[in-house]
Amino acid sequence: MKVKTILVSQPEPKVENSPYSRLIEKEKVKVDFIPFIHVEGVEAKNVRQQKIDLNNFTAIILTSRNSVDHFFRIADEMRFKVPDSMKYFCQSEAVAYYLQKYVVYRKRKIYVGKRTFNELIPLIKKYKDEKFLLPSSDSLKPSVPELLDEISVNWTRGIFYKTVISDLSDLRNVVYDILVFFSPSGIESLMKNFPDFEQNDTRIAVFGNSTVKAATSAGLRIDIQAPTPETPSMTMALQKYITSVNK
Repeated sequence: MKVKTILVSQPEPKVENSPYSRLIEKEKVKVDFIPFIHVEGVEAKNVRQQKIDLNNFTAIILTSRNSVDHFFRIADEMRFKVPDSMKYFCQSEAVAYYLQKYVVYRKRKIYVGKRTFNELIPLIKKYKDEKFLLPSSDSLKPSVPELLDEISVNWTRGIFYKTVISDLSDLRNVVYDILVFFSPSGIESLMKNFPDFEQNDTRIAVFGNSTVKAATSAGLRIDIQAPTPETPSMTMALQKYITSVNK
């Protein structure tokens, strides 16, 4: 069956001329962006209940833009002035770049990993005497605490924000040719919003092994998968599939 409509379970990219824009133009398909999950901040009083005192830390481990936003939000709510001596360990260049929203980059001690958390570990290991805070969501990859415990650093996890399933009731009677998912939480949102969901001719596209596992566990048929050596991005995987079925 030909593809005419696609629903991406994430916010629309803010950059101009995104890969999705090129996909829309080239394949003449309609793409809607509707987040199936969203992030909500945890109140400062809840952070205090976790027995977290920001004065006790000398370094912050930042794994995402959300962790940056919510660390500084909590610091503000707690009236904690982040000292200039604070060290920042950022999982990727994108996270480090985003940090400039809150600090003067050249005046701070910022250490940047390549892309994955695993690649950040050698940098953290070099500063074993620091007291690390990991601001995170309520859902955290098990590998993150495992890796930090392995190198025996003094670290504390703080739940500063949480992932919440969005209300998708407006989509109850809407059918798309392809649904695109990037996380197990997106699959969970689909099944909780539509417990009687029947896939039928709807194609499911998933990104990442954990999402594949969640989709399979939910009884969904996976039609498009990324990353692969041939299609490292979701838009490339969609492009390849659409080209093959829209002949």
